[in-house]
Amino acid sequence: MKLLKPIRLLLVLCLMPILSVQAATPKPKVIFFDVNETLLDLESMRTSVGKALDGKKELLPLWFSTMLHHSLVDTVSGQYHDFGQIGVASLQMVAKNNGITLTNQEAKQAIVPPLLSLPPHADVKEGLASLKSAGYLMISLTNSSNAGVKAQFKNAGLTHYFNQRLSVEDIKIYKPDLRAYSWALKQLNIKPEEALMVAAHGWDVAGAKEAGLQTAFIARPGKQLYPLAKAPDYNVNNLIELVNLLEKKYP
Repeated sequence: MKLLKPIRLLLVLCLMPILSVQAATPKPKVIFFDVNETLLDLESMRTSVGKALDGKKELLPLWFSTMLHHSLVDTVSGQYHDFGQIGVASLQMVAKNNGITLTNQEAKQAIVPPLLSLPPHADVKEGLASLKSAGYLMISLTNSSNAGVKAQFKNAGLTHYFNQRLSVEDIKIYKPDLRAYSWALKQLNIKPEEALMVAAHGWDVAGAKEAGLQTAFIARPGKQLYPLAKAPDYNVNNLIELVNLLEKKYP
C-alpha cells in the first residue's frame, strides 16, 4: 500500500504535461480564414500580371510579396492605403526595377479585375462545407478591402460558407500586426485560445500565434513557415487535411 502513493504521484507528474496541453487547446469556437492564396488561387493572375510585365510571369510572387511588404510600411508609419492601391503601386515598382514602363491605369487593369475573380483552390469548397457542417463559426479575416472580399467571395461561390467577413480596412492596421488579431477577437467576443487562424502565409500564422490564437498553416505551393516563429498547431497541405485532424481531435 505504501508503494501506491509514489506510483500515483508519478502518474500525476507524467500526465500533467498532457493535461496542460489539452487545457491550452480547447476546441475552437471560431475559425478565421485568410483569403488570398489560402482560399483563392492566385495562379490565374500570372497571365495578366505577366502581360503587364512584358511577359515575365515569374514576377508574380515578387509583386505579391512587395505588396505585403508595403502594407506593413503603411502600418508602422501610421498611414493607410487600401490593398488595391498598394497592389497597383507595388506592380509599378516591380515593373520599374525590371526596366518596364507601366502607368497607374495599366497596373490597375492588370490587377483589380483578375483579383476579384480568383477561383478557389480545389480543396476549399469541400473543406469549408465540412467545417460548416461540424458547427464551426466561419469568419474571413483579410488585408483586402470589404468590397473586394465581398466581390471575391461572390465570384468564387464562397459567400454562403461564412458567417461574417472582417477586413483590416475597418481599423486600418494590416496583419500581422497583433492589433489586427486582437480587434477580430473583440468583434466575436472570444478569447484568443478559442479561435483558430488558418492561413497559407508564414507571416500571418506567426502573427496570429503571437496574439495567442491557435493556428493552422496550409502549405500551398511556394509557401513556407517562418523558421524563427513559433510552430503552428497544425501544418497541413490542404484544407481537407485540416478537417480530418480537427475531426480526430474533437470527435
